[in-house]
Amino acid sequence: MRIGPYSLKNRLVIAPMAGVTDRPFRKLCRQFGAGYAVSEMLASKPELWQTPKSMWRMNFEGESAPIAVQIAGGDPAMMAEAARFNVSRGAQIIDINMGCPKKKVCKADAGSALLRDEALVQRILEAVVNAVDVPVTLKTRTGWSPDNNNAIRIARIAEAAGIRALTLHGRSRACGFIDGTVEYDSIKAVKAAVSIPVIANGDIDSPQKAKAVLDYTGADAVMIGRAAQGRPWIFRDADFFFETNRLPDAPSVSEVATLLCAHLDDHYSLYGEFTGVRSARKHIGWYTEGLPEGELFRDALNLLDNTAAQFAAVQHYFSQLADRYERLPVEAYRFDGGHELFGSPTTLH
Repeated sequence: MRIGPYSLKNRLVIAPMAGVTDRPFRKLCRQFGAGYAVSEMLASKPELWQTPKSMWRMNFEGESAPIAVQIAGGDPAMMAEAARFNVSRGAQIIDINMGCPKKKVCKADAGSALLRDEALVQRILEAVVNAVDVPVTLKTRTGWSPDNNNAIRIARIAEAAGIRALTLHGRSRACGFIDGTVEYDSIKAVKAAVSIPVIANGDIDSPQKAKAVLDYTGADAVMIGRAAQGRPWIFRDADFFFETNRLPDAPSVSEVATLLCAHLDDHYSLYGEFTGVRSARKHIGWYTEGLPEGELFRDALNLLDNTAAQFAAVQHYFSQLADRYERLPVEAYRFDGGHELFGSPTTLH
């Protein structure tokens, strides 16, 4: 798959997730097989660009090309200026967010709220495409609600505006992140309606599901989100499954301990002591979800308020786990809602 001049190494993409896909996590996912990564959402309002949160989100130190930055907003001129600003800071691809369903984003007439106004969608896309000399992509949803599915019209508007690739989450704004069934038929229809690359997104939680979605929709790639939280090796496993039609062994406990410690080192270096220890808790929680005594460990971990103690606690927990297990136990292959990551693919239609 290509996005402008950039050829992606495979068909696996890590989804941009606010508060999750920062520089350390993106680098880790790329290390474990993701062919492409997009930054956390950045606001288009100039007064927010110099805040600590925005500066962390604009940190791409040590990342491999292409550097993709996602921007969000509802004003065409402001979005164009945000695109130029981020390109000046090293962005090689600009991604436009028209998919976020969060209330605070939609109340600002941004994210998936824009899907109610197709004329405004067109003006924003054209303004951003004309503002920069790098490829511009779009992440969107099937529509505002299940009864208002305008995914094909939005996709055609995007293609006509010069958008170079489209990611479609197969839910409407009304369904949020997890409500309702993912509309893979809509993704399939959009892929058939446009000639630009289409990336399928929504409930892709295992290597088998990734392949099933690719086969059914004809999409050029799949975007994985929540299933990669604490399990960045899902990309490596999916790539292996695509090639061999079988699953690899679970990672060893020592491998997971090593990668988590490396993740924490990079995380602390980005955020510093105060924010680093607090923002790392969710990542450690995802890594240890489903593991023996994991809940007790997390309860104790959340009482620690410095990075040295947090890091030492992680090392101690995994050292004890390694005494009992060579590889992660099967219970660890679970995520949100208890779906087995290596279970049977969900029916797609």
